[in-house]
Amino acid sequence: MVKNCMYFFTNIQGVPPAAALPGGWRSCRWFVFQGGLCYFCLHEDRFITTPAALSLVPPYIESLQAYVPGKPIDEVRRELGLGKVIKLASNENPFGPSPMAVAALEPRFGELHLYPNGGYDLRVRLAGLYKLSPENVIAGSGSEAIMATIIRTFLNDDDEVLTTEAAFIGFQVLAKSRGVPYRTVPYREWRYDLNAIAGAITKRTKIIYLANPNNPTGTVFTREEFDAFYRRVPERVLIIMDEAYWEYARDDAEFPDSMKYRYDNVITLRTFSKVYGLAGLRIGYGFAHAELIRNLLKVKLPFEPSTLAQAAGLAALEDGGFVERTLANNREGRDYLTGALKELGLDVAHSRANFVMFPLRDEEEVNRVYDGMLRQGVIVRPLRGFGLPRCIRITVGTREENRAAIGALGTVLRARHDSHARHAPHAPQ
Repeated sequence: MVKNCMYFFTNIQGVPPAAALPGGWRSCRWFVFQGGLCYFCLHEDRFITTPAALSLVPPYIESLQAYVPGKPIDEVRRELGLGKVIKLASNENPFGPSPMAVAALEPRFGELHLYPNGGYDLRVRLAGLYKLSPENVIAGSGSEAIMATIIRTFLNDDDEVLTTEAAFIGFQVLAKSRGVPYRTVPYREWRYDLNAIAGAITKRTKIIYLANPNNPTGTVFTREEFDAFYRRVPERVLIIMDEAYWEYARDDAEFPDSMKYRYDNVITLRTFSKVYGLAGLRIGYGFAHAELIRNLLKVKLPFEPSTLAQAAGLAALEDGGFVERTLANNREGRDYLTGALKELGLDVAHSRANFVMFPLRDEEEVNRVYDGMLRQGVIVRPLRGFGLPRCIRITVGTREENRAAIGALGTVLRARHDSHARHAPHAPQ
């Protein structure tokens, strides 16, 4: 709120002359007034108030918490004066982007004056890989862009969204931005409780969101659990199967790869951001029944993904060596982090993704651990924004990065222990 705005408003019958206004005020400027807006024009020496200004913003948008990404490396360097900073906060590929994807970019620079073809080439290639028709495939600027298109395409005002508590924050923001009821059921041992979700379906349930492996916990539900769940889901309910991390779990015999089901009311979403290392280009894709895709294509932005993103995605699909190297590093690193965290006395969710998550005593301890690791040059992710204020997530990095993270965490936890020991009451002599 601008200082003195209340004074000028309450004296609207006798507004002071322009000369009496604070020097920083200028003509034709908007100022916040008690959550609304007031407008002062020096040319007319009067206020134009807009008591209905807030009606421009729906209540469900006004109350929405914006997505806050992991803290950038450059920002930490600048704020704390650090030289080397390791970012293990955003589940990015520690080896960088696929080399074949990078090599595919420059030859397309000469085409940047042309509009993209809406991902058509990628749709055709993915259809060939999965023995589908291109009409079963959609491409977008990341799987979240396709998520947003799904929300806009299929939800009516009287529909509901159903998922787990503390679901992927990107989906939370997109679904809540639609203004329909957003219903959740609790985790069960950090996993989707599919039985409880099936039991919570109502006549208004339109979309069920499932992430497998789940972000932020890393856990998976099994093929048997999904089969039992699906039998209880009406055909009128659309299931979003978010498989952004599926490559990290694909070798698990119990993992329910949705592309082996191909149900008519399931939309599979996948991404190039993780195992292919293309997060900065924003490229994702989805599979579904042709009628679902046909309607999604009516709503999606016509020129996404970009020319460069599509070229990188097509090349990355051929970079099997990079994928295998990434997966091997992830298996080793995930096992190391899980074991090291347990040795530090922490509980760890059983992850099948490229990160691990663990709870602490309370949010105060989360903040202390996060800040302590940050000051040692290691960025991790506190999960308040997801709805898990007692939890921290650490991305699997290189071998060196993983050891640095555990070293920094151990330093913080030992400092806490030493502090408690110093302040503990001594036994009487």
